[in-house]
Amino acid sequence: MARTVLHLANTRGHANHGWLNSYHTFSFAGYNNPSRVHFGALRVLNDDTVAGGMGFGKHPHDNMEIISIPLSGDLEHQDSMGNKTVIRQHDVQVMSAGTGVAHSEKNHNANQEVKFLQIWVFPNERGIKPNYGQQTFAPEARHNQLLQVVSPVGDGDNPHIHQDAWFHLGNLDQGFKAEYAVKKAGNGVYAFVLEGDVTINGQALHRRDGFGIWETDKLEISADSNAELLLMEVPMEF
Repeated sequence: MARTVLHLANTRGHANHGWLNSYHTFSFAGYNNPSRVHFGALRVLNDDTVAGGMGFGKHPHDNMEIISIPLSGDLEHQDSMGNKTVIRQHDVQVMSAGTGVAHSEKNHNANQEVKFLQIWVFPNERGIKPNYGQQTFAPEARHNQLLQVVSPVGDGDNPHIHQDAWFHLGNLDQGFKAEYAVKKAGNGVYAFVLEGDVTINGQALHRRDGFGIWETDKLEISADSNAELLLMEVPMEF
């Protein structure tokens, strides 16, 4: 029998700093919920809105896989590996912090917000050399399908992370149905509804709801309205 956990959108942690409006699915910064620290190797899922021209100053990370997915606007990134880039809607960025990296992120535009997901995954190997990846995915490539956008090192040509984890994005029309097969035994899947309404294995979900499911080998997905969906398959033991 599959095990599940449901995190409704209105139960997330919330911090509004003026320049940053952030919702935390898992414990982060001032939000500390012992029952919501992580889902397997998935440690952080922050839903961030950054005001025009504002951002995060240079700060360090180590031994963490960091994935950024812009939802609207443009996010400017600089890091100690020498990367200086702008990531936009339809881009996916990954950074393996490894032995240590410092980076900054700010809204590239002064006159509009940027909205993005900041996601952290525990790595399967500590002390690796830091590395960076970024890729643009055409929106039509995920229309009525679950498009793989993050995968483990050595698997496919997506941005890679150092964990047996796979991320998929889908833009689904109302009435669309799909099955997701878990790729590795022992993994679970955390679904995050970006927009719209979906049902997964009988659980109705709405905008910004999160739903984790494990001890199953597949997910049955149906779009109850036009919907955008992120699936994050991660090890439950790591």
